[in-house]
Amino acid sequence: MDMFIKIAFLVIFFAIMIGVGIYCRKHSTNVNGFVLGNRSVGPWLTAFAFGTSYFSAVIFVGYAGQFGWKFGMASTWIGLGNAFIGSLLAWNILGRRTRVMTQHLDSATMPDFFMKRYNSKALKITAAVIIFIFLIPYTASLYNGLSRLFEMAFGIPYEYCVIAMAVLTCVYVVLGGYMATAINDFIQGIIMLFGIIAVIVAVLSINGGLTATITELSKIQADNTEALGAYTSFLGPDIFGLIGVILLTSLGTWGLPQMVQKFYAIKSEKSIRTGTIVSTIFAIIVAGGCYFLGGFGRLFGEAGPDGKPVGGFDSVIPTMLENLSPILIGIVVILVLSASMSTLSSLVLTSSSVLTIDFIDPVFCKNKPMTEKKKVSTMRIFIVFFIVVSAVIAIIQAKSPVMFISQMMGVSWGALAGAFLAPFMYGLYMKRVPKLAVWINFILGVGISLASFICNISGVKFASPVLTYFQSPINAGMAAMIIGIIITPIIALIAPAKDKERVDEIFDCFNEKHTVSSKQSIDEV
Repeated sequence: MDMFIKIAFLVIFFAIMIGVGIYCRKHSTNVNGFVLGNRSVGPWLTAFAFGTSYFSAVIFVGYAGQFGWKFGMASTWIGLGNAFIGSLLAWNILGRRTRVMTQHLDSATMPDFFMKRYNSKALKITAAVIIFIFLIPYTASLYNGLSRLFEMAFGIPYEYCVIAMAVLTCVYVVLGGYMATAINDFIQGIIMLFGIIAVIVAVLSINGGLTATITELSKIQADNTEALGAYTSFLGPDIFGLIGVILLTSLGTWGLPQMVQKFYAIKSEKSIRTGTIVSTIFAIIVAGGCYFLGGFGRLFGEAGPDGKPVGGFDSVIPTMLENLSPILIGIVVILVLSASMSTLSSLVLTSSSVLTIDFIDPVFCKNKPMTEKKKVSTMRIFIVFFIVVSAVIAIIQAKSPVMFISQMMGVSWGALAGAFLAPFMYGLYMKRVPKLAVWINFILGVGISLASFICNISGVKFASPVLTYFQSPINAGMAAMIIGIIITPIIALIAPAKDKERVDEIFDCFNEKHTVSSKQSIDEV
């Protein structure tokens, strides 16, 4: 009976996802429809698409487990940073300008934006290659977190979990494109909201409620200190490590192509206002809830001689949940499945569209550009390709692990955000930004993250605490972003863009006049 309940949840969930894909086929006949939903996605769908693409099994299983173990209840600050920096500020600073300028430039992808904004085909191709390389390990990390929960709930081998998730996501994204992804994101987002609340209540009740659980956690001695209560303190035992995680996971979304592309598809001004509020509330509940839950991980896991949990960081959350009731475990599985599939669909749609529009077409089809139908068909083929490759990597990585979930995601997130955040953000606001600044950001973002990755897998040990700090993929990615944000305006002052007339024409899109009702604006007296 217990297994029947779990399977019933899955069957209903799978049927709905595939049904949405079939329903949305009519929206996927051309590139604009397949990639952006014809820029007609409403406020609630856009907000949930942003939120569900943001949070996945990597957050719920990997990040919540690792950083909850390291920082205790202070890890909740990461979720709040995601809400107020990664969602609220992102919508206010990037939302409207991204929608206006990308429509003016007729740009459907981030590499295409770089080409048309900075007048460089080489930037477009390079950005496409960076996205192609670094989204694959990010995608692979999604399977890892989800499949650990499937093994715990159903006893199904890891490989079968990966294959099932890959096939299901492939079906509805290939059929319905962005619109199917957006509608399914909305459904999945509702599940995530109610699921995380139910799980938090259930887990806290194991130790007698919130107050009793906090009391138990306060009795645990923090690593490298004799003090008690560090894991229930305001900022936790490692404030600098906490700040690095907050910045990468919050500010980093501003430079991730799969996140920024949600702004391309905004339908109207109302979508921006509603989307800002809804996505922020969604992040507070989902991200805040995940990290808050992870903060109690030490009550359920055993620390090894090195201070890390026995079974690794990725085992913390599954261990915490394994004694819940069958119904709650079913809810958890659907919750994490929703989170993972929504992010996976966004990643593979971004990867396939970038590779087709920004690399295959301009490089290999110079003499005979692809037709709209050919582009959509090619993108569908690459969706299958990306899902298969990432699934294979996930299976291989699980059998001979080099990195745990958060590290895999940290390398990808750091490289992409480090390379793209500054040139994209400043490109929306500053006319003087030259191509040179974009190239430097690309080199620094990828270079710093790869250097950190190589040091990690080679086992290099640094005597300097500063170098050791930045050896972490999380801290390396954060450094790449901050450096880009600082040096880009400096380069713009020293060597400003020379094509002033072309740039002025691009920025004229912000000067267009629109008539609005008195509900939105009043005349000066």
